[in-house]
Amino acid sequence: MSESHPFVSEQRKRLAESIRHLTDAVLTVEDATEEQLGTASDMVEAAARHLGRVPHADDGTMTRGTWTRPHVDHDDYLPRSPLVGEVSPLSPPVEWDYVDDRIVAHGVYHAAYEGPPGYVHGGWVALTFDELLGMANIASGHPGMTGTLKVRYLRPTPLHTRVDLVGWTDRVEGRRIVSKGTMTVNGEVTAEAEGLFVTINPKMAAEYFGRTTGEAAAPGVPAEDL
Repeated sequence: MSESHPFVSEQRKRLAESIRHLTDAVLTVEDATEEQLGTASDMVEAAARHLGRVPHADDGTMTRGTWTRPHVDHDDYLPRSPLVGEVSPLSPPVEWDYVDDRIVAHGVYHAAYEGPPGYVHGGWVALTFDELLGMANIASGHPGMTGTLKVRYLRPTPLHTRVDLVGWTDRVEGRRIVSKGTMTVNGEVTAEAEGLFVTINPKMAAEYFGRTTGEAAAPGVPAEDL
């Protein structure tokens, strides 16, 4: 529930949702003909060209888009987050708010996030906690980079069912921030996590992300910085 970002627009959000719909179709429509699939591929590549991207490079490899504007703060990343990004086709998406010193969120994981048949992939569960705890730290005023993340999988998390999430900063010990979170479905906790995050200084943030001021909040930190 961040304030509106200039990168976010109603039509960009609509496009992201359309791509999510397409992804579901690719993964679940079983009776599509080769002709239908080929036509759909042509249409998708045409859409990419319409937005100024050439789907395939001359050597046959896929081209990759890059973010050209400088990142000023976490709000430049949040709209494109793979978990809560309003304009990210990768996100479920998950809706969130900051209430009583905790991030509270909910969302539904569909076919794109499947691991065991009918259930959310464990990697997506871990990604969810990494993002959730990082957001909780930022909201509490203690941003940091992920040092370690421990996830306890208590039971499978079902697809196509509302998932409720809670994340909070548990304690701060100098540069170390310890955060915790839970994932719940129909009143039952399906997974819980504890993360150790590390505050880095502005110089290191600039080295990693091209920043000149401010603290960083992103996954991954060298062991020597813990």
